[in-house]
Amino acid sequence: MTYTNDDLNSIAVIGLAGRFPQAGNVNEFWKNLTLGVESIRATDDAQLRRNGVPEAMLSDPAFVKRTGKLDGVEEFDATFFGMTPAEAELTDPQHRLLLECAYEAIESAGYDPFGLTTPVGLFASVGISEYLLAAVAWNPEIMGTKDAFRVLIGNDKSYACTRISHKLNLTGPSVAIDTACSSALVAISEACKALLLNECDMALAGAARVTVPHGCGYRYQPGGVSSPDGYCRPFDAAAAGTVPGNGGGMVLLKRLVDALRDGDVIRAVIRGGAVNNDGGRKIGFTAPGVGGQARVLSQALLAANVAPDTVEYLELHGTGTHLGDPIEFQALKEAYGASPGAPACTLGSVISTLPREWRDLSRPCSPSNRASSRPASTTRSRIRKSTWKHRDSKSTRACSYGRREKIDAEPA
Repeated sequence: MTYTNDDLNSIAVIGLAGRFPQAGNVNEFWKNLTLGVESIRATDDAQLRRNGVPEAMLSDPAFVKRTGKLDGVEEFDATFFGMTPAEAELTDPQHRLLLECAYEAIESAGYDPFGLTTPVGLFASVGISEYLLAAVAWNPEIMGTKDAFRVLIGNDKSYACTRISHKLNLTGPSVAIDTACSSALVAISEACKALLLNECDMALAGAARVTVPHGCGYRYQPGGVSSPDGYCRPFDAAAAGTVPGNGGGMVLLKRLVDALRDGDVIRAVIRGGAVNNDGGRKIGFTAPGVGGQARVLSQALLAANVAPDTVEYLELHGTGTHLGDPIEFQALKEAYGASPGAPACTLGSVISTLPREWRDLSRPCSPSNRASSRPASTTRSRIRKSTWKHRDSKSTRACSYGRREKIDAEPA
């Protein structure tokens, strides 16, 4: 592939790793996407009872018994990462998953995760520690014998990044990112800035989310963001909400000029990005805003020096809600415009099979959207299913927000 002078000021993605429902790595994840595998699974009452779901909830018609469950989330090779079994037991599975993904992302780029010799930064996020609330804080065998500070280190999101940096001897910036649903992409944006400011030579960016108890459903509330039937249908006429998910992902980034010099495998190139906030000009705190989204899209295009009509694929947030999807689409129209005769731009969102993801842009086709069957009227003219053939002159955008042993404590 030929790069321009503008590209040489860009950031290369040279490694990636991930763990998703029904996919233990990014290759399995991509295979599931191309085959249209539904990764959100139904959970039977027996398993829900074992997870502590009360009978009243099981019989509640509003309780949705579907979830994005990770396999082996309770397993971890403590010795490999220099932890004692007791230390691992106190550690939130989100922290453990993020550590595993960091190691695997570095290894996937052809580097020794335990032998890095240049400054490597880390920008990442985890969710609230449900493990602390459900399995540690109410367990007298743990809380009565363990040091409270060790419990804090193992579960507070503030320590997730710096602890990984300690385990892997990462000497660049180590920053915990916390912007709710947008945390993973904000982490990537911050990592790119650190590289461009020469604060590090490579940077890891990503996020992890693991619910505890694991594999439970959720209660549907009318007017909320959750789907009433456990299916997410972004930009579809039948769209009614999103589905909670679990997973983790990490990318290893490097200045493109350095990646070319060092002969790294380049999986994607990040030419630019932007971060902003809607402020108060919207209907409510949790609602998205057209103006804010349109501005950040325009800022990203400007930063990347990319003309809107050259973008041929957009990976969307696509919550599958009556409020979020139309607002996102309207913002896209305002930012990208509608030039007469401009080539079509394919829109897609894999949230229908799996909430939240990183897509390897070197793959030659567009994944299927399993749950979407009939486009909503506002997007009918713009959404189509097709094989996506990458062209060097075009661009793609993402719009969104060893040995293993069972070591987890049991929920109280």
